[in-house]
Amino acid sequence: MTTTCATALDVRYREALIEYLAHPDETRLERAYGLGRRALADGLGVLDMATTHSQALAAVLAVPDNSSTDRAQLAGAVERFFLEAISPFEIAHRSFRDANRELHRLNDVLENQAKRIAYALHAEASQLVASVHLALADVATRLPPEHAEEIQSARGLLDQVEDRIRQISHELRPTILDDLGLAPAIEFLADGISQRWGIPVTVRAAVTGSLPLTVETALYRAAQEGLTNVARHAQATIAELTLSRSPHIVACSVRDDGIGCDPAVLASSNTGRRGLGLIEIRERMAALGGTLRLVPRVPGTEFVVEIPVEASTWA
Repeated sequence: MTTTCATALDVRYREALIEYLAHPDETRLERAYGLGRRALADGLGVLDMATTHSQALAAVLAVPDNSSTDRAQLAGAVERFFLEAISPFEIAHRSFRDANRELHRLNDVLENQAKRIAYALHAEASQLVASVHLALADVATRLPPEHAEEIQSARGLLDQVEDRIRQISHELRPTILDDLGLAPAIEFLADGISQRWGIPVTVRAAVTGSLPLTVETALYRAAQEGLTNVARHAQATIAELTLSRSPHIVACSVRDDGIGCDPAVLASSNTGRRGLGLIEIRERMAALGGTLRLVPRVPGTEFVVEIPVEASTWA
C-alpha cells in the first residue's frame, strides 16, 4: 500500500463516512462502493481498507457531538458503510474463484483429451507399424538374399518410429498412472531410478482420496524430474521421495545427499536441459496455483512442489 494512495484514501473515506452518518441515504452509501473500487484499482487490499476504516471510525467517535448518538444506530450505519466499501473486493474474489475453478475444469478437459490422444496414438500407430513389419517380412521372402540388409535396416527404422511414438504417448499421459494410481506409480518410478542408476530411493507416500488428472500428472512429472536430476547431476548416494497431503496442500519432495544445487537455476532461461526441466515443472505448478522450490540442505538439496487442494477450487 503506497503512502500516497493510503493518505488520499484515508481522507476521502473519513469525509464520506462522516457525511453518510450525518445523512444516511443511498447516494452517500454509493460513495463507499466507489471508494472500494478505486482502492482495488490502486492495488490496495482488504487489510488496507480495514485500517482506513478503523482510523476513520476513531475520528468519528472522537467528535463530541457523537457522544449522545444512539450507539446501536451508529454501529449499524458504520457497518453498512464498511460492508459497502469492501464489496468490490468480495466481487473480485468471487470472480477470481470462479475463473480459477473454470481454469481447473478446462485443465481436466485437456488432460482427458491428452489421455485419449495418447491411447489412440499408441494403439493405432502400433498396429500400423506391426502391419508394415508383416509386409516387409513378406517382401523379404520374395527378394534375393543380397537385399536382406536393406530390409533389416528398414525394420530398424520402424523400431525407432515405434519407440518414438511410445515416448510421445507417454509424455502426453503416463499410462502407469491409470494402471497403478499415483502412489504406486511413483514407487515404480523410484524403483526404476534405483535400478538404473544404483541410487537407493526411499519412498514415503501418504496420499488418500482422489486427485484431478492434471494434479496427478503434475506430481508424477515433478517426481520424475526431481529423481532424474538427483541421478544425473547431484552425485548423491541416497535419495528420499515424500508424497503427502494435508487439508490444504498436496506436496511432493525429493531430497538427496549430493553436492547441492543453486536455487538461482530456476530463474535462469539458459541453464541447459536441467534448467529447462525445472522450468517446465514450475510452469505446470503455476497453472495449478502451485509452487516449485529448491531448498539447500547440508548435505544436498530438497526439491519441493506444492499444489493447493481446497475442495472449492476443484468443485
